Amino acid sequence: MKYLRLLSLLLLAVACNKNELITEQIEDEHYRPRTESSVAEAQKVWEYTPAPGQFINELKTSGFTGEELTAEAAVAYAERRMSEGRFVSLGGFGGYIVVGFDHSVDNAGGYDFAVEGNSFDGSSEPGIVWVMQDENGDGKPNDTWYELRGSESGKPTTIQNYAVTYYRPAEPQSPVKWSDSEGVEGEIDYVGAHHSQDYYYPAWIATDSYTLSGTRLEARNYDKSGNGTMWVQPAYDWGYADNQSSVDFISRNGAFNLFDIDNAMDTWGNAAEIEYIDFVKVQCGVNAKSGHLGELSTEVFSVVDYKMVF
Repeated sequence: MKYLRLLSLLLLAVACNKNELITEQIEDEHYRPRTESSVAEAQKVWEYTPAPGQFINELKTSGFTGEELTAEAAVAYAERRMSEGRFVSLGGFGGYIVVGFDHSVDNAGGYDFAVEGNSFDGSSEPGIVWVMQDENGDGKPNDTWYELRGSESGKPTTIQNYAVTYYRPAEPQSPVKWSDSEGVEGEIDYVGAHHSQDYYYPAWIATDSYTLSGTRLEARNYDKSGNGTMWVQPAYDWGYADNQSSVDFISRNGAFNLFDIDNAMDTWGNAAEIEYIDFVKVQCGVNAKSGHLGELSTEVFSVVDYKMVF
């Protein structure tokens, strides 16, 4: 059935450009077809839970106001930033953002959606991308998340269900300590020369510690200079946000990575075979720092329906 649907879409596409509506319907009561009023960007932010980092709570570069003291206020902050075409930082490993489209994004063959970051040559900070279909039709991201396969999926150096617990600093202008599920301890450095807010721990997290879990990629960053003055963060082959891949990166009014819903997989790595999605989650996929530059942190500017933009 799926392949017949894809064939129909391909035939229809011969006579349609990216700005014209394709009216083929998916037989699912919760599917929301694109209409003339639909917008390409995922404008609704459902969750914003970053890990600690140098851009969190930061007023000047990151645009925080100091009033982000609740989860709702943090979501409003992220939504405002993205509506202005500005970045939202996910902090260190595990930090994430969840966004939703005003229509269902079809799995129509080829690339289906794109995530805009700020990677450039020698500076990739990969984000794992997850997708969700609104299976129960309540309009909320409370169904099943499927990770999108990338070049590092299945490698022995990639850890699934990796978790990091972050601890609130006792004093201002201090590093944020963490411990992980592998028995390792470390810290998010305080780099006050660049970002001098008192705390890198999210102001709206009420507890003195919190845990973020997901898939961790092996870090590739290294000190090219040998004396700590020039850090390089090489790209991964394909399948990650904020990553200057030679396969799925495109620079067109922004730095985008392109994604195919066909790469959605279940917990065991099997193809999920999803016909459409409604929500996207981007999550920082590395736990690393680059000397004076601080932690590696995925940044997100926008998430867009590929067929409506490119």
